Amino acid sequence: MDLAFFTMPIHPLEKDWRLCLQEDREAFVLADELGFTEAYIGEHVTDKAERVTSCVTFLSWVANDIKQMRLGTGTINMPNTHPAAVAGQIAMLDHMLDGRLMFGISPGGLATDAEVFGNLDEDRNLMFQECINTVLKIWESEPPYNIEGKYWSVSTERSEMVEIGQGIMPKPLQQPHPPIVVTVVAPFSKGITEAAARGWEPISANFLLPQWVASHWPKYVEGCERAGRPADAANWRVARSIFVADDMKTAKEYVWGPNSPYRFYFSQLVTKMKKHGRSNLFKEDQDMSDDDLTVDYVLERCVLWGTPDKVADDVLALREHVGDFGTLMYAGKDWLDPELGKKSMRLLAEKTMPIVNAAIAKS
Repeated sequence: MDLAFFTMPIHPLEKDWRLCLQEDREAFVLADELGFTEAYIGEHVTDKAERVTSCVTFLSWVANDIKQMRLGTGTINMPNTHPAAVAGQIAMLDHMLDGRLMFGISPGGLATDAEVFGNLDEDRNLMFQECINTVLKIWESEPPYNIEGKYWSVSTERSEMVEIGQGIMPKPLQQPHPPIVVTVVAPFSKGITEAAARGWEPISANFLLPQWVASHWPKYVEGCERAGRPADAANWRVARSIFVADDMKTAKEYVWGPNSPYRFYFSQLVTKMKKHGRSNLFKEDQDMSDDDLTVDYVLERCVLWGTPDKVADDVLALREHVGDFGTLMYAGKDWLDPELGKKSMRLLAEKTMPIVNAAIAKS
C-alpha cells in the first residue's frame, strides 16, 4: 500500500494567511522527504478557513522543492473557470513538473464559490462534464479551434496566425493528458462509475464514513466493466484523517481536545453539510436527525488516531471493511502544534506503514 497526502487546508480564521500557506508548503516538502508518492491540494475562493484559492498557483510555488512525488490538483472546480484557462494552465504546470502532474477535477462543493462565479442555480454536474470535455478536445485538436458548448465556446478562427504561433494552444507533456483523478464524496456514487468508464481514477474522500467508502469499489468495478478494462485496486485511493503520536494520551488530546485541529476541521464540515442538506455523508443511520449529529460522533467514526501500532491496526481494519485499495491518503490538517503535526506524518510513514505492508504481504 502506497502513502500519499491530500489536504483541503482548513485553518483557524484568525491565523495569519502567510503562516497558513507556509505550513501547507512545509507539509508538502516533508511528505516528499518521507517517501509519500503523491500530494494533492484543494482550492476554494470564498472561505476564510480555506486559504488556498488556486491549487495551480500553490503547486507552482512548491514545485522546485519537490524531488520525487507526483503533485495533484485536488481539485480544479471546473464550473468556476473557463476550459481554455484550465487547458492552458494545466498544460504549463505539467511541463513545469516534468510530467509529474495528476489532474484532479470536480464540480466543486462550496456553495458560496458557486454563487460568486454565477453558477449556483445551474446544473454544475453538466457544467463539469462540458468543461472537462472541452479541455480534452482542446488538447487533442489542432487550430483552428471551433468547439461549441452550452456554457463555453472556444475558437481562435477569427484572429489566428498559426505561421507565427498565434492561436495555438499548448498541450501537456504527458500524452494524451495527465492522469485524471476525481474525488468521490457521495455514497454509492454514480460519478465514480462514469469516471471509471472514462479511465479516470478515484479518491474516496476522508470525511466519509467507512461504510460509504466501501460502497465505492463496486461502482468503480461497474464502470471498468463497461469500458472493457480490468478494475485494479491499485488505482483506488482512500483518504482518511489520521493522527499518530508516541503515546495515546498525546494522540487523544490532539484529536479530541477543545482546541483540536481535527475538531475544528470537522466542525467546519458538519456545519456546512447540515446547511446544504448533505449531512447524510456523516450518518450511519439515514433517519438520524441533524440535531443528534455531533462533531464527537463524526470524530469517532472518521479519524484514525493513536500510537503507530494502533493506527496500523486501524488501517488494516479499514482495509478489511472497505476492501483492498492501492493508496492510503493522509488528510492534512492545521498544525496547531507544528512539531506534533510533522511527527504524525513521520511516524505514519516510518513506523505505521511498514507494519501495514508487512501484514498485507502475509495475507
